[in-house]
Amino acid sequence: MRRSLTALFAIVITLGACEGFKEAMTAHVDVAAKAGSQELSVDRLAALLGKSKAPINSDIAHAITDLWVNYQLLGQAAASGDSLNDPKRIDEALWPIIAQERMAKWHEKVASTFAGVDTTNAESKYDQGDILAARHILFTVPQNATAAQRDSIRRRAEAVRAQATSANFPDLAKKNSQDPGSAQRGGDLGLFPKGTMVKEFQDAVEALKPGEISPVVQTQFGFHIIRRSTFPEVRDEFIKAVNQDALRAADSTYLTELEQSSGLAIKDNAVSTIRAAAKDLDAHAKDDAVLATYKGGKFTLGRLVSWVNAYPQKPQIEAGFQQAPDSQVTQFLKIVVRNDLVLHQADSAKVELDSTELAELHSRFAQVVAQTWDQLGVSPSTLADSGSNAAARERVAAGHIDTYLDKLMAQEARYVDVPQPVATVLRDKYDWKVNNAGFERAIQVATATKAAADSAKEASRPASEVPIGSKSTSTPDSAKKPSEPR
Repeated sequence: MRRSLTALFAIVITLGACEGFKEAMTAHVDVAAKAGSQELSVDRLAALLGKSKAPINSDIAHAITDLWVNYQLLGQAAASGDSLNDPKRIDEALWPIIAQERMAKWHEKVASTFAGVDTTNAESKYDQGDILAARHILFTVPQNATAAQRDSIRRRAEAVRAQATSANFPDLAKKNSQDPGSAQRGGDLGLFPKGTMVKEFQDAVEALKPGEISPVVQTQFGFHIIRRSTFPEVRDEFIKAVNQDALRAADSTYLTELEQSSGLAIKDNAVSTIRAAAKDLDAHAKDDAVLATYKGGKFTLGRLVSWVNAYPQKPQIEAGFQQAPDSQVTQFLKIVVRNDLVLHQADSAKVELDSTELAELHSRFAQVVAQTWDQLGVSPSTLADSGSNAAARERVAAGHIDTYLDKLMAQEARYVDVPQPVATVLRDKYDWKVNNAGFERAIQVATATKAAADSAKEASRPASEVPIGSKSTSTPDSAKKPSEPR
C-alpha cells in the first residue's frame, strides 16, 4: 500500500510540474503587460521600441512599459471618475515627502540650539536689503500680443491691485497669478539675494518698505503686483540665510555625533546587495535584507528603496548603484541611514505635520493628478461624453494614450511625467502586471525587426554611394595635407 501511494504521489507531482511548465511556456506570451482591462501586446511594445530614438535594450523597454502601465491606470481612474483622493493611500505614497517635512521641522528645533548662530540685529540687517523677500502676482503677456491685448491685461492687473491688501494678498495670488512656481504658495518667492531678479522687478522691490505693495510693474515676463515681505514673516528663513556657514558646520557636527552615538555600522555585503537589486529597485520595496545596523534598529534594502523613491533623480541613482565606485555607494547609503536616524529623533520628539500641512500636501497631490490627466487628454470631463459607462470611457482613454505614446516615441509630443506618489497610489489601487516572458519576447521582436530594416536599407544603398566612415582609395588633391617646408 505504501509503495502504491508513493507511486501515485510521484505521478501527481510529475503531472502537476508538466502542466505548470506547459502553462509557463504557452500562456500569454503575446502579452507584455496588463493594466486594468487593457493589454500591452508583444507586437505593440516591440513597435514602440522600434519607434523610439533610443537603443533597443531592457532598460528602455522597462521605461516604456512603466509609462504604459501608469498612463493606462490613470486613464482607468479618470474613466471611472476616481480622483484618487483616499487620504490613507496618499499618506502612504507621500511617506518620503512627509518624512522630509517632519525632519525639516525637527531640524529647526535642533538648529535653534546650535552655538555660533548670530540672531542679533537681524531685523536691521534685513532692512538693509542685501537679501530680499517678496510675494508677487503675475499676469503674463503672450509674445505676439497686440497693443490692445497688452492694454487689456494691464487693466486686469490694475483692477486686482486696487483690491490688494497685506491680508488678502496670498489669496489674490492663488486666484490670479500665472506664475506656476509661486501661485499656490500665495505668490511667495522666498528669499533672494540682491541683483538676482530682472532690473525692473529688483528696482520695484527695493523701492518698497517691508509690508508695502507696489503699483503694477512691467517686466519681460508680464505685469506684476509686488509685496515686500516683513521681517517677522521671514525671520527664521532670513537668520538661516545670513548664518549659512555657521549652520553648515553645526549641521555637520550634529550628524557626525548622531552617527557615532547610534553605533551606525554598514554591513560588509551592503554594496553588493544594492548592486544586485539596482536593476529593478522597485521589486525590492519590501526586501528585508539588512544593509546597516544601529542601536535599537536595522536599515533594510526595502527602506533604502523607500528613500530613493523620494529623489527626483531616481533613475540616475539606480544607474549610480551599478556603475559608481564602492566608496560612493557606501557614502550614499550612509547619508540615507543618517536621514533615518534623524527621523527616529523626530519620532521620539513627536514631531508631526498638522492638519493644515497635510491638507496642503493632499491638495498638491490632487493638482498633479488633474494636471497629468489634462496633459494626456484623459481628464474625467474630457471623457464624460465619450461613453455611456466606465468600460466604454476606458477604451476611449486607452486610445488617447496609445496615440500620445506613438507621438512621444517619435519625439512629436512633450513627455508627461507621472510622479512616483501618483504611480504608487495607482498601482496599489488597480490591477496591473508585467509578463516577463512577453516582455523579453518584445525586445527580441524589436531587435530582429530593426536588424531586418537595417539590412534592407544597406541592401538598397546605391553601389556608387560611399558609406559613412569608409576609406576611399584615393584622395582629391584639394584634400591632401600640404607638404611641410623643408
